[in-house]
Amino acid sequence: MSEKAPLSVLDSFALLAFFQAEPGGLKARELLERAQRGEVGLAITTVNLGEVAYRTERVFGLERAQEVLAKIEEYAPAVFDVNRELALAAAHLKARYRMSYADCLATALAQRLGGAVVTGDPDFRQVEHLVAIQWLRSGDTQ
Repeated sequence: MSEKAPLSVLDSFALLAFFQAEPGGLKARELLERAQRGEVGLAITTVNLGEVAYRTERVFGLERAQEVLAKIEEYAPAVFDVNRELALAAAHLKARYRMSYADCLATALAQRLGGAVVTGDPDFRQVEHLVAIQWLRSGDTQ
């Protein structure tokens, strides 16, 4: 990836839409393929990655969850551990907006890195004034 390539921060919604063939999955696939070509950088927090894992395992079982995690690795997103700074930035967002803590972590990471959150989750409408949102579903706008 070149230094000038845009950065996309993945919310679990984006990956779940892709792997479960849900609305927005095609746009998520296009983004992942662009990342493989080095046209865009990808980032995700460990918590958002964990959310993908548990939600997949709950519905499809452990084997499928492991397959999904292995496939995600092929797209090589930068995976960010939640350190004190990121946790507190997300806590600040959580205190002000009715969003899950995982969504707040994705937002805080996008703020830190200057990237756009990739999602179709309508909860992110609350923070559009704080961070760019790359909407996956056709009815959603920036």
